[in-house]
Parts: sequence; structure tokens; C-alpha cells
Amino acid sequence: MAVRSLVGEHPEVEPLLGPRAGGQSARLLEAMTRVVGEQGYAAATVADAVKAARVSRGTFYALFASKEACFLEAYRHGVDVLVERIEAAVQAEPGDWRDKLRAAMRAYLAELDAEPRFARAHLFEIHVAGPAAGAARDAALWRFAERYRATFSAAAGGPAPKSDDAFFALAAGIDQLVCARLREGASLPSLEDSLVNCAVQLGVPTAASADAG
Repeated sequence: MAVRSLVGEHPEVEPLLGPRAGGQSARLLEAMTRVVGEQGYAAATVADAVKAARVSRGTFYALFASKEACFLEAYRHGVDVLVERIEAAVQAEPGDWRDKLRAAMRAYLAELDAEPRFARAHLFEIHVAGPAAGAARDAALWRFAERYRATFSAAAGGPAPKSDDAFFALAAGIDQLVCARLREGASLPSLEDSLVNCAVQLGVPTAASADAG
């Protein structure tokens, strides 16, 4: 059996991927992630997805209105799992806010490194999949922004003294930095120190930032 993507590990998808479960929708979500991750969104087709999922074209269109609709549902499921893994890593870290920030970054990078097909969809292909994809990406960034808010509220000992927009900008900036470094040939795990340092410099209150340095 092929290694499943983060989408295939979603609790609403994974139980339907067994050999006797017959979950066509689940198989199509997993297949769409795989073909987009391997070929890119523009090149991937419904025909590729139905072939990978071993279902008919008619079945696809009974379940999804379009390639875009299938891809975006798969993307949202993958983000759900990614955020859940990050939260689990943060909760398991007994240290202070600095340690929790590092645990979150390490989990984010490790999950994407372990599943390069979803990483490509999450970091690159989502940007070329149309306006609805842009909205889905924004929603994902807001979830990461909330994670930063929680971390930096702990650093401040109370509500973080930054706006929602500031945390969104931090999440988006980290995303773009990861993309830029990957285009330069860096590996995802190698970015941990850089991302942690950038987040501290941009997101944490001045006094706490000085203490961290």
C-alpha cells in the first residue's frame, strides 16, 4: 500500500481507505492530493485522480463539482491534520513559551518533510488553484496566526500586545520564507532555527525578545 498523505490520515478519511470500506470520496481526496503533489495543480486532471482512486469519472462528478472542489476539500483535511499535530507537539512540550514555539516549528517542518506531496500542495500549488483556493489558504494562515497568538500571549504573561493582522502577517511571512528557502534547495528540517528566530524577532514582546536573545 502506498504511504498515505496527511489527508489520508484525517479521522474522516482514514477509516474509509481500507480495502473493504469502499469510500470513494476518501479515495478521491487521497488520490487528488497525490496527483497534485506529483504533477502540480495545473497538470493534474480528474482523469488522473479517478485512475489513482480506481473509481469512475461518473463517481467523481457525483461527489465533487470539479477538480478544484476535490482539491480544496483535500487541502482543508490536510491542514486539519497538520494543525492537530502541531497542537499535540506544543501540548507535549513541558518547557516555556520558547520551547513550545520550537516544538511547534519542528512539528510543522517534520510533518511536511515526511509528506512531500502534501507539502507541495500546501506551500506551492494552493497559490495557483484559483480564488477559492486563496480563501482556503487564508483560512489556514489564520489558524497558524492563532497558534502564534497563544505562544506570544504566554511570553507576555497575558494577552499578546499585537493585532490579529500582525499575527496573520507573521504566519504568511513564515510561509513565504519556507517557500523561498525550498526554492533555493534547503531541506525543511534545516529551517527550524531560522523560523524560530524570525518568529521571536517579529512576534514576541520587546522585553521577552531581549530575554530570549
